Amino acid sequence: MTENTGLDCRVFRANETYAGKQGFSYFSGISAESAGAGGICMHLLRLKPGDRAKAHMHAAHETAIYMLTGETEMYYGPRLERHLVLRAGEMLYIPAGMPHLPMNRSSAEAEAVIARIFPPPGEPRHHQHQRSGHDEAGNQPGGKQLPDR
Repeated sequence: MTENTGLDCRVFRANETYAGKQGFSYFSGISAESAGAGGICMHLLRLKPGDRAKAHMHAAHETAIYMLTGETEMYYGPRLERHLVLRAGEMLYIPAGMPHLPMNRSSAEAEAVIARIFPPPGEPRHHQHQRSGHDEAGNQPGGKQLPDR
């Protein structure tokens, strides 16, 4: 006999959006709130040309990204001193606690699937976004300014 947990398999469509704390609009997806998920969160993100997040980090969340279309860039590291480019068909891993600042400086829209784990047991299960010590443009206090292009 199976126990009724109230959970069920569900299909989700990316047709509603919500504003993320980093400055991007995300498409609603799979989360504790939408599906009762106990360990994973997955959303679709579309970045228009010129879109740029605020510098941030996820204190207790590992993040995996699969780039569906387009090209994005990301500054990352304790002082946002490192840089990478992510292109369609590539995957990116961001460890918990890693300051990062993603952006789309290309002339085309970019689309990615973003998956995060929930924090370890005993920590709050909601998204924990912590400022990375940089201003909203990603500039270090008293440090260099990130290039626009």
